[in-house]
Amino acid sequence: MKWIKSISSRWSSVMRKRRFSMHGVEAQSEEWHILISPAGVFAAITALVFLIFAVVLLLVAYTPIVEFLPGYKSSAARSRESLMESIMRLDSIERRMNDMLVYNDNISLIMNGKTPAVRTTIAADSVHRAKNLVLPSLEDSLLRVQMEGDGEYGLHTTVRTNSSMRDNMEMVVPVDGIITSHFNLREGIYGIRMASAAMAQIMAIADGVVLTSVWTPDNSNIVEIQHPNGLLSVYKNLSQVLVHKGQFVKGGEVIGYTAETPVSDGGNNFELELWNGGKAVDPEGYIVF
Repeated sequence: MKWIKSISSRWSSVMRKRRFSMHGVEAQSEEWHILISPAGVFAAITALVFLIFAVVLLLVAYTPIVEFLPGYKSSAARSRESLMESIMRLDSIERRMNDMLVYNDNISLIMNGKTPAVRTTIAADSVHRAKNLVLPSLEDSLLRVQMEGDGEYGLHTTVRTNSSMRDNMEMVVPVDGIITSHFNLREGIYGIRMASAAMAQIMAIADGVVLTSVWTPDNSNIVEIQHPNGLLSVYKNLSQVLVHKGQFVKGGEVIGYTAETPVSDGGNNFELELWNGGKAVDPEGYIVF
């Protein structure tokens, strides 16, 4: 059993104590000594490590000492940062909602033949920014004068009857398709809906100036064109728009395209609305489909 004797001898060597002493230089006499073994040294180091770990754990758990360490964020600081981020997100969402309300109010004013008004959204924001109004551009000023005056495209131009408009304006069918829904004020349908091929060309019904070209969640892209004699045409559910605000278009000019998928496959019907003097009118009374 040589391996048993070898293990026994090694264990005895590890457990055997050694004499560690200190001698004086001059007297050459022993001044201090201690008996230690390799196993004792290992046990002492292990106990010291566990003691340091326990002390550090108690300090971290029951004292605020970690807050003084560089780069460390306490739970309170993290909660504070998360709260500030949430407040900024809510503030941004509130501003977007107020912008949408202003947009809807202005559209309502335009439909009623009135002048849109600028409204201040929020008196105090969490983000400090300049509150100066943006100065209107030259193109915006010219368009406003044209719309608010008594000229050809003025909003306050005297409203004429359907027959006189048909005589003075040769209106174009906006898209090749079939009418699927007719004008009905009682049911809240302010225009007509037409089924057409996918990506069919949509044309302006008559000469006019693009009043609005925006995208909305409910009706995709919308284009509004102001025509002479106080007539306003609204084109809804456009997949693409080729015109911009303030642009002059001629009757029959392509202003956009219908949905990318046919109506039978889930695409949206193209919608056309006509407003005369701020009131919705039946497009079939103006256009021969």
